[in-house]
Amino acid sequence: MPMLTLQQAREAVAAALREAGAGEAMAQATARALVLAEAQGLGSHGLSRIPQYTTHLRNGRVDGAAVPEVRTGNGRQRAAFIVDAGEGLAFPACELAVAEAVARAREFGIAIAGVANSHHCGVVVDHLRAAAEAGMVALGFANSPAAMPAAGGRHPIFGTNPVAAVFPRRGADPLMIDLSLSEVARGKLMVAAKEGRSIPPGWALDADGEPTTDPKAGMAGSMLPIGAASSSKGAMLALMVELLVTALVGAQFGFEASSFFVDEGNRPRIGQAFIVIDPGALAGSNAYLDRIEVLVAEMLSDDGVRLPGARREQLRRQAEREGIAVPDALLASWSKS
Repeated sequence: MPMLTLQQAREAVAAALREAGAGEAMAQATARALVLAEAQGLGSHGLSRIPQYTTHLRNGRVDGAAVPEVRTGNGRQRAAFIVDAGEGLAFPACELAVAEAVARAREFGIAIAGVANSHHCGVVVDHLRAAAEAGMVALGFANSPAAMPAAGGRHPIFGTNPVAAVFPRRGADPLMIDLSLSEVARGKLMVAAKEGRSIPPGWALDADGEPTTDPKAGMAGSMLPIGAASSSKGAMLALMVELLVTALVGAQFGFEASSFFVDEGNRPRIGQAFIVIDPGALAGSNAYLDRIEVLVAEMLSDDGVRLPGARREQLRRQAEREGIAVPDALLASWSKS
């Protein structure tokens, strides 16, 4: 199992994507995102996605020549705007959306960017890192092909619809929150299926709406919303995100998009939304930074509390020093997909 530096991994991933038909900017943005996810120990959103992306490029489910552009609110006259991903891979569009939202939040105090005609966007909180580096609070939302039923329902309607937030700190890593609104991210079923492992009860239903521990049956059926065993709260949150990133943005609902986990199908044309807030426009940057440290200190007064994002950052820094291990079979699959 070879060890690659992060730069070597990015170059290899970008080459595989270019070979499959991605333009240079799309290949580079996607490679940065996938290697960053892998470096943080998030394999389900890391290098394991390369065969999926390259297949979608070759099969026309993604336009490799797409170049994202700001479609509404040109000239930065508005705090709200849409970025059109052009039915390409999501990463360059998300980079543009967050960078533009940071610039507009400096002027207006807050900005919201919607991304339309998009694809799988990976680890949502990673898109928010640029906002944290600019000293801003940011929220991120995304929908995905149908994977969860509505409250009381049995057939998939909503995606797993991740939500994320980043809160910068003074002289320390930001708080980084990222969670799927299903009990677990669907990518974990993908990894379990590839490795021949069963999944715990409470993660998924099969195609008949019955509980299953078979990851392949779960991928053919539906994911259970977070908290489904006791309430409908997860399904309600998924509904909120679904509407936020589709009805407002002009993207497709999850049930209108073919699964990411099949080779053939339509272009998903799903959506993402990013909200960036300048603390200076409210209580003030210093007041914000002071108050967040009061809360962090209170949290850490209990043994065993781990700040959100701390483990990811620890693993990322380790990977920057030592590189990442890439299984031979996975490495070989990049050029075969």
